[in-house]
Order: sequence, then structure tokens, then C-alpha cells
Amino acid sequence: MTTSTRGTAARRHAAPAVLVLEDGRIFRGRAYGAVGVTFGEAVFSTGMTGYQETLTDPSYHRQVVVMTSPHVGNTGVNDEDPESRRIWVAGYVVRDPARVPSNWRSRRSLDEELREQGVVGISGIDTRALTRHLRERGAMRVGIFSGNALPDEGTMLAEVRQAPEMKGADLAAEVATKEAYVVPAIGEKKFTVAAVDLGIKGMTPHRMAERGIEVHVLPATATVEDVYAVGPDGVFFSNGPGDPATADHPVSVMRAVLERGTPLFGICFGNQILGRALGFGTYKLKYGHRGINQPVQDRTTGKVEVTAHNHGFAVDAPLDRVSETPYGRAEVSHVCLNDNVVEGLQLLDRPAFSVQYHPEAAAGPHDAAYLFDRFTSLMSTALEGQRA
Repeated sequence: MTTSTRGTAARRHAAPAVLVLEDGRIFRGRAYGAVGVTFGEAVFSTGMTGYQETLTDPSYHRQVVVMTSPHVGNTGVNDEDPESRRIWVAGYVVRDPARVPSNWRSRRSLDEELREQGVVGISGIDTRALTRHLRERGAMRVGIFSGNALPDEGTMLAEVRQAPEMKGADLAAEVATKEAYVVPAIGEKKFTVAAVDLGIKGMTPHRMAERGIEVHVLPATATVEDVYAVGPDGVFFSNGPGDPATADHPVSVMRAVLERGTPLFGICFGNQILGRALGFGTYKLKYGHRGINQPVQDRTTGKVEVTAHNHGFAVDAPLDRVSETPYGRAEVSHVCLNDNVVEGLQLLDRPAFSVQYHPEAAAGPHDAAYLFDRFTSLMSTALEGQRA
């Protein structure tokens, strides 16, 4: 039997699996990854590559990710690309798993990695139909049940409807580091940044380190005193999971940073924290933005970028005017061209800005890498002002 045939046979003999949405829609397939039961919020990702980065992004905590790309797992799993210490997705949904991984860096198959980390998945279902359903009905709770002795449909649906919702979920502290650590600058050290970890991806401090920044990564529970104990030239608030309406502590810390006028940069959840700190509201998107092909316009330059996204909530800020806030004037700096969702904010009277998407862009694209340069420019200007 050839390797290719063995892969096909293994999937054919995998345990039955059922995906149950909270509105009663059911899809039947085969187990992929661990066999068991899992619950979460069903969301879809439009990326054709970068599945390993998606799986290990802490922002996906308690979400069941549906891959719209039909063929997943081609390049296997390596030891260089994880964005954190583990897989965070609650479940994984694919149509056609790769029979054999093929890449010079591959160490094991995606199926093996999911099994090893206990991630329950399902394969062999019509992910196009599931994605269209989520676009029409919105992201919702879901359960994946796999094994040779499954409950009846009514029992499975009841269990799904008892699972917690994403709205109102306070999750940042569950995924953030428990102890502070330092990512040293690469080459000459130019700046020190205090990074509040709300679910940070490993590539983010690396992108800053490439620019001569020593990054002190702090727990989500860090206080203002903890932030300034490292002597920061700038403060960063990371991406992360959950409902920003629950993030009262990070909002209070950010307001203290804004009061002091320290250069500030936020990504994704950090953008929502800045929105709340400025007095704007947040709201849940119908099905969110997830993938590496989202068009965003930088309204300060007019440039359109292809960007990487992972967010189910957004800031409710006006697109057509400058807003007065407790920290001076603020405006929407970036907007999604698909649906006009706010994708960035900036203060006009203080050195602070944020974006809703991921400029560290592992595994791509790299159109938005300039935002890290913008952050270093703010810190350079602030230091020059202190010397003057």
C-alpha cells in the first residue's frame, strides 16, 4: 500500500463526526484530529495559507474555525511557525485534509498535531455550504461530536445551546502570559516597550525587536505601575480573544498611559481597548473578519492594503468627522473596504494609534508592516522632545 493510499484509508476509517449549529443545522463527516466533543463559536477563515499560525493565535480561543479553502494540511506542521505555546482553537473544520504533508520543514501531519493537542475536528463536510450559512445567519455556537457512539440529534443540539456565548466573554487573562518576559532587541537597542499581553502573537514582539526595540511582555493583569516599572519609551496593547466590553482593567491602564502622553500602539483587541478608552462603544459583527486577504484603506495616505484579520467585534466610531475625546481629537484612520468597519484609530493631539488588523502578518501579507515604523517614529519624536 502506498503512503497516499494509507492516508486515504485512514480517513475512510476515521470515526463518524457530526457538527451541530445552535440553530439546528447539522453536517455529518469524519473525525479529524482528536476524537471527542468540543464547543465554541463557529467562525470561518478565508486564508488559503497560514493555517498553523491561525491555529496557534490566542485570539481564536473558544472558537471553532471553519476553513473556506477546501484543501488543508498540505505543508504539515513545523516547529518554527507557531505563534504561541499551543493550539488555541476550540475545534477545526476542513473539507479535504491533505493525504500526505509535503514541505522541507514539515515534522508531522496536521492531523497528528491536532490529535496530540486534543483538538477535536471534523472533515469531509461541505465547508462552502457551512460558510454561506454563517454569512447569512451570523457566527453562532457550535458543537463537534465524534466517535462510534454518538448522542441523538436532540441531545447534541441541547448541549450546544447550553454552551457559553462569545458576547460577554472575558478571555484575555486565560491566554496571556502569567509571568513577564523580555524579547531583546535585534542589533542595537534603540527603545524599550512595555507590551500588555492580551493574547499576543509571537511574531509581534519579533517585528518590534527587528527595529531595535527591547520588548517587555507583561500579563493582562499588569497595573500602570507594572507598565512604567520597565521604563518604557512606548506602550503596546496586543490582540486577544473575547468581548472588549468586558475589558475594564486594560481600558483603565490605557487611560493612564494616555494621561501621561507616552507613545501608544494597539493591535486588534488593543484597537478596541483604545476605542473604549476614548469613549467609543464596541459591538459584535455578524460574522467577523478572518483571513489574510481583507482590503483596508489607510485614510491618512489613501493607500489600500491587503491585510490579515481575526476579529468578531469592532469599534463604533464615526467615519465622517473628527471626534472630541478626553484626550484630544481622534479620528478613524483605517477602514475596511468590504463593509466600512472601523479598522484603525489615531489621536491627533497625543502620540497614540491603533489598528484592528494584524500588521505582524504571519503568515502574510506584509502590506501593513510600516505601522511598526510609525510606532518607532512616535517614540523617536517623544525622545527628541524630552532632550530639547
